[in-house]
Amino acid sequence: MKRRHLGSSIFGDGPSDDPAQEGADVPEVAPASRRDGRRRSESVRVRGIRRLVVLLVTLGLVAGAGGAAAFVLWPMVSGLTASNDYTGVGKGTASVVVHGGDTSRTIGTALEKAGVVKTAKAFGDAAAGDPRSGSIQPGTYALRTNMSAASALAMLLDPVNRTVPRVTIREGLWASEVIGALAAATGRPLAEYQVALKDPAMLGLPAAARGNAEGYLFPSTYEFETNATAADQLHTMVAKTLEQLDTLGVGDDKMQRVLTIGSIVEAEARATADLPKVARVIENRLAKPMRLQMDSTVHFVSQRRGSAGTTRAERQSGSPYNTYIVKGLPPGPINNPGLSAMKAAVSPASGPWMYFVAVNPDTGATRFAVDPAGHEANVRLFQKWCSDHAGKC
Repeated sequence: MKRRHLGSSIFGDGPSDDPAQEGADVPEVAPASRRDGRRRSESVRVRGIRRLVVLLVTLGLVAGAGGAAAFVLWPMVSGLTASNDYTGVGKGTASVVVHGGDTSRTIGTALEKAGVVKTAKAFGDAAAGDPRSGSIQPGTYALRTNMSAASALAMLLDPVNRTVPRVTIREGLWASEVIGALAAATGRPLAEYQVALKDPAMLGLPAAARGNAEGYLFPSTYEFETNATAADQLHTMVAKTLEQLDTLGVGDDKMQRVLTIGSIVEAEARATADLPKVARVIENRLAKPMRLQMDSTVHFVSQRRGSAGTTRAERQSGSPYNTYIVKGLPPGPINNPGLSAMKAAVSPASGPWMYFVAVNPDTGATRFAVDPAGHEANVRLFQKWCSDHAGKC
């Protein structure tokens, strides 16, 4: 279709005088409404594609998040439904240490860590339901792994599964012998005990002891915790001695004297019946006054055991513990006496005896005398024993 070109009348221009322009063909141009329609149609298609892409990406993200959530939450969900306890009596071996004062929760945590029980809570629940759980003793227990909490509790309550450092300190040992026995039984270095003996405050020694633990380490059988230090062990023994003295009614002003006499009685007499009689001899000699002349005090000075009697050189020692030289009691105990000897020192037997001698050191048979003649007769019996047992006197 041909159109005539119309000039603009805005500036008063008329029709063009150029014939070529007048009759030239002009390309047909679509109306603006049609062009806008096509553009809108194309825009809608683009937006639709974009929405589809966004939707697909969103669905992918949701699916991925769901999978991740399931991966993370599944153990939690399954944990809510799974048991917190094993079943059965377990297998294998495990070792668990229970310390004094440990609560059921503390024990349960140790059991879980060692693989004995599945959870500490399971053990806590089992212990809460059994009043005997409060009687679990300190020690090292031989258990099994993967046990039910109830089975673990039963094994902890059975003493056959428990081991603990145990040491028996017999009556009459010197402090040096006591710490040797403790070191051997507990595996702690002897040097630790030697250092501890130099700290009277740490050991809980009373002022009457003058810093010397000799006589205050009570003989008994002790069960010490595996983590008990040398000082802890010695402190326990000192506390036991003070407890016994208090039970006997011995005050602070008398304890050193009682332990000193008790230690001599412990060393000199073997039979329990002789203990109060030896204590009476000591008291009678002190009242005389008369030197005690006890071989046990000389043995303490020389730190020698294994033979009866003493040598002339030993009896001439200038030590204040040598009762052949010094008058009265030595300055402190010469060993660590037991309860029977302490009782004898507190309550000596009644009698006039001034002398005694063990006429058979092997059996401890002892004879008492009230005068030198009687004592000499008893001494001859002792000398005959010595001649019949060469090397023992």
